[in-house]
Amino acid sequence: MPLNTQRLLLRPWQDTDAADLYEYAKDTRVGPIAGWPPHTSVQKSAEIIRTVFNHPEVYAVELKENHRTVGCVGILIGSHSNFEISEREGEIAYWIGVPYWRKGLIPEAVREVMRHAFETLHLEALWCGYFADNTQSCSVQSKCGFRVHHTEENRYNAFFDDYRTEHISRITYQQWLEHTPAR
Repeated sequence: MPLNTQRLLLRPWQDTDAADLYEYAKDTRVGPIAGWPPHTSVQKSAEIIRTVFNHPEVYAVELKENHRTVGCVGILIGSHSNFEISEREGEIAYWIGVPYWRKGLIPEAVREVMRHAFETLHLEALWCGYFADNTQSCSVQSKCGFRVHHTEENRYNAFFDDYRTEHISRITYQQWLEHTPAR
């Protein structure tokens, strides 16, 4: 089900998004701070669309103004999460291409996915994580009302075969209601 914001259409990924995905996911400033390697070809991006992004509640972030796919946002529910959470909870994951940093687009997308998670999917809480050096992701989570829950030192990352410090944030449905302006 597509989700709409003022500037964005959040919709399922399509094979035709591979070139746009590669354009932004090949940048070494994007994937490594989020814990995944840069894409190496349009074909690799197409494979990611068919596998990693081919799940319910994983959305392409498309700009309404020009229909370019510039990022990704999704909800990984229960056992699909990278965290040990209940089936009534979800993990929010996201990224956006460098030319669109600091424009408020990812907070806009995350807020809409949060609304959907709480109002449509009736989840009880949402989780997010960010690696210690990812200040942009920390800022997004703070803007969206997430609160740091705990920190995991030496968390293993299989993509890079390394260990990182990850800060884990959480927001409950009640906290979201308190943080969200009256609708």
